[in-house]
Amino acid sequence: MYTAFLKISFAIILAILFTSCAFNQSKTNNNYSNNGVVKENNKVQITKSHLQIAKDKQKNIVRQNTIEATITSLATQMMRNKKMNTNKPVLITSFVRLDNLKKTTEFGRIISESLINELSNRGFNIIEYRGQLNVSINDEGEYFISRKIKKLKSDIPNTYVVVGTYSRQYGKIMLNARVIDNITGKIISTSRSTYNHQRRNDCILFKDCKPARTIRIIQEK
Repeated sequence: MYTAFLKISFAIILAILFTSCAFNQSKTNNNYSNNGVVKENNKVQITKSHLQIAKDKQKNIVRQNTIEATITSLATQMMRNKKMNTNKPVLITSFVRLDNLKKTTEFGRIISESLINELSNRGFNIIEYRGQLNVSINDEGEYFISRKIKKLKSDIPNTYVVVGTYSRQYGKIMLNARVIDNITGKIISTSRSTYNHQRRNDCILFKDCKPARTIRIIQEK
C-alpha cells in the first residue's frame, strides 16, 4: 500500500512539473510573439510617418503653381540640403532639357538667371563667369556680360557648379538641380520642384508653338 502511495505521489509531481514547464514554455512563446508584433508595428508606424512627411513635402514644397514659387522652392531646398558650409565660389549654368543636355531654351535661361539672385540671397558665394575682360560700349548701351568665348576669361577658379535639367510633362514641368564639386564630382546639394502650369500645351512657355494653319485662297475654275 505504501508503495502504491509513492507511485501515485510521484505521478502527481511529474504531472505538476510537466504542466508548469508547458505553461512557462507557452508564456515564453507568447512573449516572443508579442515582441515580434510590437517590433513590426513600430516599423509600420515609422514608415507611415515618413510617408506623411514625404506627402507634406510634395504638397507644400515640391509642387508649385507659379514659376516664381518654383524658383524659390529650388533655391530654398538647395540651401537646406547643403552638406557643408563653405565660401567656395559657385557658378550657375543654364538649365537644359533632360533628353538633350546640350539644348536649352529661354525657359532654362530664366531659371538659372533667377537662381543667381535666390542663391546669392541665401548665402551662396555666386560668381559671374560671363564677365568680359573689358566693358564694351556702343550707341545703345554698356555691356559687361557676354557669351562670346573670345571676350571672356580663359580660366575659372576652382568652384562649385550648379547644373539643372527640366522635363516637359502634361500640365507641368519637372525640374531637378544640384550643386557639384567640379574637381571631385561630389554632389554638395540637390533640389527638385514641379511647376504645375496646368496648360494643355506649354508651347507658349517654350516659344515652340506650331504656326497657325493657313488656307490658300484660289479662284475657282
